[in-house]
Amino acid sequence: MKPYQVVLDTNVLVAALRSRRGASHKLLMLLGQGLYEPHLSVPLVLEYEDVLRRLDERLALGDEDIAAVLDYICAVAHHQPIFYLWRPFLKDPKDDMVLELAVAAQCPIIITFNARDFRGSDQFGVRTLRPQEFLAMIGAEHEHD
Repeated sequence: MKPYQVVLDTNVLVAALRSRRGASHKLLMLLGQGLYEPHLSVPLVLEYEDVLRRLDERLALGDEDIAAVLDYICAVAHHQPIFYLWRPFLKDPKDDMVLELAVAAQCPIIITFNARDFRGSDQFGVRTLRPQEFLAMIGAEHEHD
């Protein structure tokens, strides 16, 4: 079976690094095991880095730890160049960036805690799932979130 093609919203990565007990962390630990394949764009990686560096004290991670996490994600993810911009579609330009990546990479799933921010994404064949919902879908349920 082909791995699910997904885009991870920044809030999922933050949650994964905040707590080792949540579904987001389990999702991050399953990265690279063939159950799902994340897609990245340069703007999304820069967003990940910006947010994680601003939260580094709350995440109890140093710059080297953040760099290691980002390097690993970049190493296992598919890199998608973005050749066109049809923004604005959503209320937040950063959410538009995530949706734009999903559409360009033909990813049918955005994993996020903020599904309401992606209202209308179904028009592009993209649905949103919370980390726990996605884990259940791939048969890797997690009891905490």
